[in-house]
Amino acid sequence: MSYTVKHNISLTVLLFALWFGLSGLFDVLMLSLGIASTLLVVYFSYRMDTIDRQKHPARLTLQLLRFWLFLSREVISANIDVVRRIFRPGKNISPQLFQLPMTKKTDLARVIYANSITLTPGTVCVKVNRKAITVHSLSKESADDLRSGRMADAVPEDERDEET
Repeated sequence: MSYTVKHNISLTVLLFALWFGLSGLFDVLMLSLGIASTLLVVYFSYRMDTIDRQKHPARLTLQLLRFWLFLSREVISANIDVVRRIFRPGKNISPQLFQLPMTKKTDLARVIYANSITLTPGTVCVKVNRKAITVHSLSKESADDLRSGRMADAVPEDERDEET
């Protein structure tokens, strides 16, 4: 089986798993439409030559699942923290603008890292370049948490990908 066929099959399986996970529909009609839409997307992507042949879509699957669980926990705990700060009287915020060193080598990992920071309530990524990322934080505690590098370490990055 050629590399292109394996690549398209794994992309189809991953896209359908994502569709199924987001929809959660077990109806035969909806499952059929989900399979059909997934196959159409892969077919059109292949015909338009927009599928990146260098990266295998299933390569980072387990790492991405771990990261999504990590990010979900972070988003939930940050939401709770922001709500507490809103309802707690007094000065409980200490807004900060700071830079973090960019430890990610690939463009995709940099984007995932910056978006993860922005998705977490109380923090927003202001600027990204190859050397640093500028972040605005609602509190010193969330800034310190980002400085610890836990989120940067959690972002998956395939060492086999070329540095861009």
